[in-house]
Amino acid sequence: MAETEAALRTLAHNVRAARTRAGLSLDELGRRAKVSKGALVGLEKAQGNPNFATLVRLADTLGVSVSALLEGPAEGRVRVVAADAVMPLWVGEHGSEARLMLTTSGPAPVEVWRWCLEPGEEYPSHPHQAGVVETVSVSSGQMVLIVDGAEHPVEAGQTACFDGDTAHTYRGAGDKTCQLIMTVHLPPGPAGSV
Repeated sequence: MAETEAALRTLAHNVRAARTRAGLSLDELGRRAKVSKGALVGLEKAQGNPNFATLVRLADTLGVSVSALLEGPAEGRVRVVAADAVMPLWVGEHGSEARLMLTTSGPAPVEVWRWCLEPGEEYPSHPHQAGVVETVSVSSGQMVLIVDGAEHPVEAGQTACFDGDTAHTYRGAGDKTCQLIMTVHLPPGPAGSV
């Protein structure tokens, strides 16, 4: 429970700092990100439990990475993150999940995600800000990447890359769990700092 409260306090601080840096009022951020003002007020007071889609919309609107909203200050030159040390940001009805492992620092940050997709389960993502590029690298199983309505099968040992500024969906395929690493390459700018 204390970890959850600490995570909410960090998220509240980071959202407020990014909003202030962007010069946005709560009303304007809510309008742009399609999040109610009440939800934003609660979030900045470390109350509530925002879902993954809300965090992605806020990050895109504020021009920061999702992990920039979630992480505290860096602790050293090398970060080693175990998958079980990171809570899933999305869990599907059939056991699929997505974990944001870390985000690199620098002028063009990269988010590193660990996903598992159960057969037939999917996650639809809204378009990201212009300049975002995603890669998916399947280590086991199969998935279907859907970009602009076109389906692209991706199997174990294959990697796909696409511009993330269009609607896209990740779907588990075949008869086994699909394990993959996704990277989200953010455009150069202030996205890595909060």
